[in-house]
Amino acid sequence: MHELSLLEGVLSIIEDNADTQGYTSVKKVCLEIGALSCVEPEALRFGFDIVMKNSVADGAILDIVTMPGQAICQQCGCETKVFELHTPCPDCQSFSLDIQSGLEMRVRDLIVN
Repeated sequence: MHELSLLEGVLSIIEDNADTQGYTSVKKVCLEIGALSCVEPEALRFGFDIVMKNSVADGAILDIVTMPGQAICQQCGCETKVFELHTPCPDCQSFSLDIQSGLEMRVRDLIVN
């Protein structure tokens, strides 16, 4: 389950920001996850409290926002939202989509004290 290592990276970001910005606790963490990122939101929810234990984010609420992928068809130039890899173009049915976004995961917001 690579979600635990992703959460450890999130914790590192939170703690680095706590040091530089001077906050002592985090009440809420909002993550933005691309629909094509292969990250399982339920696995993140399951591991969140475990990874955040005894940190500035201990007891924080996790909010996950899933963002659709964006792609451009190499065949016809159609721009479309995609929610799964290997999705055909809605206009020409080609599978030659160039993924523009939707593979990323980022810390979108923190509510801190």
